[in-house]
Amino acid sequence: MRYRRIPDETVRRLPVYLRGLLFTSEQGQENISSQNLADLVGVDAWQIRKDFSYFGELGTRGVGYSVEKLAAQTKKILKITIVQKAALVGVGNIGSAVLAYTGFAKYGLNIAAAFDVDSKKVGRKIDNVVVQDISNLRRLKKQKIMLGIIAVPRQAAQDTADKLVKAGIKGILNFSPCHITVPKKVKVITIDIAMELARLPYYMPAS
Repeated sequence: MRYRRIPDETVRRLPVYLRGLLFTSEQGQENISSQNLADLVGVDAWQIRKDFSYFGELGTRGVGYSVEKLAAQTKKILKITIVQKAALVGVGNIGSAVLAYTGFAKYGLNIAAAFDVDSKKVGRKIDNVVVQDISNLRRLKKQKIMLGIIAVPRQAAQDTADKLVKAGIKGILNFSPCHITVPKKVKVITIDIAMELARLPYYMPAS
């Protein structure tokens, strides 16, 4: 399936819609209107209709969307109809929490490998994943792992990103609190929890 250029903000919202659709499906609901989906996920109904309009006519006027079909279509758009394997680098507090999180499977994601430089952590088993030495990163290409997760200290982030790119990784989720540079063909999403938290006081009323 080929699409015209889709705004990044639309792509950012698609997993939000998918989460709502999966919840609706679990409740046994077969159809949903854009307004009902909007109420569920906190996005305006017009925005939902506009976002899905990029991918063709997915709903029926007066009926709404088939929950099952729209969820399947959204997964297809996000390219998660088959399991996407990821490799985690850094098994500290954040990395261990990521490994233990069970919610990835619902979105067709599987952390299939984990790596660390600490010899005390190498060999440990966390949620059925055995932590490997960082030197084994070169094997990712043979394992057909295309996604990487960085959860290392700031000073090691760029070097880790370089090694992941060299190993064939095409997408990186970066938990390290810094900017990393990669080739244009590689997509990076950075999540800095402290920085996001620091935004909240601005919106709080003055005491």
